[in-house]
Amino acid sequence: MKHVIVYWSRYGNGKKVVEQLAKVLEERGDETTVMTTDEADPKSLPDADIYVFSAAQEMFNLQKNMRKFMKSLKGMDGKNFGIINTHSMPEKNQLAKMEKMLSAAGMKKAAGVHIRVEGDAKDAQGLPEGWEAKVEKFADKLTG
Repeated sequence: MKHVIVYWSRYGNGKKVVEQLAKVLEERGDETTVMTTDEADPKSLPDADIYVFSAAQEMFNLQKNMRKFMKSLKGMDGKNFGIINTHSMPEKNQLAKMEKMLSAAGMKKAAGVHIRVEGDAKDAQGLPEGWEAKVEKFADKLTG
């Protein structure tokens, strides 16, 4: 199975999450391509079975680079997607907004996960205990 993972991360927490996801998928024999929103072209993503989009919540909204990227997606009708949202707000995440934007691009949801960043999020130090297990369950849903 082929996966393309597009992410945006300010402090590195989101980057750690997508790197862990890629590791889990590759250990299972899947092929992954990981790119930042700056490296990827929303009008011409590489072919994949599932596309994963990951970004943080900032200022009560999905991070602007990812919002702009998702709004610019082209040629994605019928493609499957997974979404990851890191955030620091209790019981508040941007998964619904991400799903709505990707559905508007004609995509179909395979899985979603949010990970609440705790304490000092800077320098990729905010991921809570057990976050790797959440990523593993997310990978199960993507490939299940």
